[in-house]
Amino acid sequence: MKALRIGKSGIALTMAATLALSACTSKGSPQSETPGTGETNGTTGTKAEASKKISLNWFITAPPNSVLPSADKDFVRKTIEEKFNVDLHVEYMAAGSDYNTKINALLASTPPDMWRDANPDGGVQLVQNGLIADLTDFVSPQTMPNYFKHWVSKEVLQRYQVEGGFYLAPLPYRKKVYRSYYIRKDWLDALNLKMPTNYKEYMEVLHQFTFKDPDGNGKNDTYGFTTSGGGTSIGYDWPEEINHGLLFPGFVEGNRFILSLYSPKMEQVLDDIAKAIDMQVVDPDWYLNKNPQHIEKAIQGRVGVVVGNSIDFALDNNEQGIQYRSKQINPKADWRPFTLFGDRPVMFDGAPSSPFLFAKSVAAKNPEKVRRSVEILDWLASEEGFLLTQFGQEGKHYTREGNTIQPDYEAYTNDIIKNGDYLRIWSFFTEAVRQPEVFGLELMDNKHTDRDRGILKWLEAQPTHMFTGGVSLIPPTNFDLAGVDKRRDEFLAKALFEDKSGKNWPRYLDELLNKYKVKDLEDAYTENVRSAGVIR
Repeated sequence: MKALRIGKSGIALTMAATLALSACTSKGSPQSETPGTGETNGTTGTKAEASKKISLNWFITAPPNSVLPSADKDFVRKTIEEKFNVDLHVEYMAAGSDYNTKINALLASTPPDMWRDANPDGGVQLVQNGLIADLTDFVSPQTMPNYFKHWVSKEVLQRYQVEGGFYLAPLPYRKKVYRSYYIRKDWLDALNLKMPTNYKEYMEVLHQFTFKDPDGNGKNDTYGFTTSGGGTSIGYDWPEEINHGLLFPGFVEGNRFILSLYSPKMEQVLDDIAKAIDMQVVDPDWYLNKNPQHIEKAIQGRVGVVVGNSIDFALDNNEQGIQYRSKQINPKADWRPFTLFGDRPVMFDGAPSSPFLFAKSVAAKNPEKVRRSVEILDWLASEEGFLLTQFGQEGKHYTREGNTIQPDYEAYTNDIIKNGDYLRIWSFFTEAVRQPEVFGLELMDNKHTDRDRGILKWLEAQPTHMFTGGVSLIPPTNFDLAGVDKRRDEFLAKALFEDKSGKNWPRYLDELLNKYKVKDLEDAYTENVRSAGVIR
């Protein structure tokens, strides 16, 4: 867990070390509302100026390698504190089971004033347990004009509700998820192999990557494919799933919503994964890898195929990306996107997922903490907040001419990336993937190489599948989604490591569908999608 006191003193806890950070505060005057537009341009500080200074405690997700800097280098923190008259304490961790465990512990003692939920059910169980505040008096087009104007419509928000009330509000989300498989093209070239276009060719490539010394170092130290199971799950990265028609992570088929990992087709998927493992072409640590350990292995040149989930995953100009970092180790490294599946999509349309939440106890005892947090979140959703948390300071880290943004990568690298790449933490509300088009802005990225432009063109041409049509998937009341998923993962692990095949999957699935009521879950999800008009 990492934490930073945003105020007079602070400490950041990284996964490996504790960094003592100094901090300071200063005061400034909030700007006034833009007349006649209903939009604050991130300057809702007029209310905060008239209010007394308060302390806020937030808990948010963050990339594993990002760290908030000392106060003198954190211009986002200084802006928020001045504009909204707050001392802000931010704790942050990588999303995952440890994050959820920490949140649950805090809710039982001292809940944060605002947090980003990362539970598999999107916070539904917390609502059903009576822990979450009703947002009716706090979140509206009047209190969050930027959020509603630019990111989340009232219709989408309506579909996101549970238990007949307004408890959940989704973070702004990506409208398209650029998910793709990536391969070491330089390894293909070294072995005189072509880009695989089907599963049979792919398996031959994995075999050669594992046993034919693709990096030419004379050592038997490479594998074909890897992923991160976190010691709990097989996950969704395996191409065997898509090869058998199971799209990530669920899909609509025949007027019904299908959960991929609960499909009868998993019998064949498990057979093929077990064969790949037996062939020794898969990183033997894949199940125990914790995200992003599998990516780190790929960067180190130990694996030739992984899944990427962002548009800049393998671009030359992404200094935190797999391509840039791999080339620091091997200048010949060349990661390229590819597909085995023709027109069958790997990508999917984005949908609301993680909500921002407020504890019922906090809203009851100190509603001003909720109101002030809402003001800050809406500023993060504004053009001003978006530009500051995504691109840095105008005139220093980027220039703007009209609606055109031109980044200064050298300044951004020196001031931000080399200081913990900390804007990837502050951009938690509007996602790490930049979407300037939301504000009618155009990014002039003259750092893109011809290689980058070829990758971007390829990614944009790939088919996508409609995940939910922007609909929130709500499980039945009191449905223990986490418990059911845990039992599913136990069965999947048993199939791979004990059965070494999918032969017993029909029996495991029957128990999940009936004893654990997964059929009721799929019925509920299907009704969610049907009620929104996505299917008939």
